[in-house]
Amino acid sequence: MATTARGWGTKAADAPLEPMSVERRDLRANDVAIAITHAGICHSDLHTCRNDWHNSRYPAVPGHEIVGTVTAVGPDVTKHRVGDTVAVGCMVDSCMECDQCTEGWEVFCEQGNVGTYNGIDKHDGTVTMGGYTDHVVVRDHFVCKVPAGMDVTRVAPLLCAGITTYSPLRQYGVGEGSKVAVVGLGGLGHMGVKLAAAMGAHVTMITTTASKGNDARELGAHDVILSTDAAQMKAAFKRFDFILNTIPVKHDITPYLQLLGRSGRMVLVGMIDMMPEFHSFNLLSMNRAVGGSAIGGIPETQEMLNFCAEKGIYPDCEMIRMDQVNEAYERLLKNDVRYRFVIDMATMGDTA
Repeated sequence: MATTARGWGTKAADAPLEPMSVERRDLRANDVAIAITHAGICHSDLHTCRNDWHNSRYPAVPGHEIVGTVTAVGPDVTKHRVGDTVAVGCMVDSCMECDQCTEGWEVFCEQGNVGTYNGIDKHDGTVTMGGYTDHVVVRDHFVCKVPAGMDVTRVAPLLCAGITTYSPLRQYGVGEGSKVAVVGLGGLGHMGVKLAAAMGAHVTMITTTASKGNDARELGAHDVILSTDAAQMKAAFKRFDFILNTIPVKHDITPYLQLLGRSGRMVLVGMIDMMPEFHSFNLLSMNRAVGGSAIGGIPETQEMLNFCAEKGIYPDCEMIRMDQVNEAYERLLKNDVRYRFVIDMATMGDTA
């Protein structure tokens, strides 16, 4: 039967998040009900709450980095059982019939995937509400297993920051002997460094902030380049096979393109907006390319979780209470977090 979830969300772009109730649907035959134990905070949550992308639906309850325990399953569910520790990322449904879906790329569903929040349910037309709640109901295919032994307090950000950086590294064959640069040391960048290093690459962090050099090395970077130092940038000319660009604001990519060697690739994962022009010679001269990458599909997301479990890779997290979410958003705007916030949903009872 339908249930009421307790959560936090916002009623308008200029309103803070506050306690609110969310109606969760009856279980469909292929649904999984999950009691949420931890929810990560993504910059996309803030963008949606404040309507920065001009597509928000209110009331909005964000959260697409979800970890919890299965409490019930529909009659057709065979993959998950009550008591399993599971995770849900940025999408909760798709058509499951197009070429993209059948090939494991549900994120690129030709009919559009359904976002974990601010999406439209394909069956009843309701607006999806995310993981800042005590429980959620999700189609079984979009529920991933958390491998046994993982630290569940630190898994949640892997469902967005983890897969967002893992997917392009895998798609472009980063591995032993690869020379990789990660541009920007934040929520995405710090995961890019950890994952690329675990894949066997020689990893260089490129940053504008000299003080982040030690952090980068502690995360697994072998070298650090200060992008504001012309001599350091010149010395890295044509050095890299692959650049993971996590900068979230508009910026000139030309200085970074020049660091790619023959057939080098730079993939953008941080910036979602118009970018400045760049000269095509920087591509033609060395057979370079610039691409973009979203999250991965569900099979690749499960692969990422398994890889992180095997290698002991986790995001660096700061645990907060549910009633600290507005403060966390303000700190996020100031880059005052190393490097991801995770909400302990056990604190929900203290706030709502």
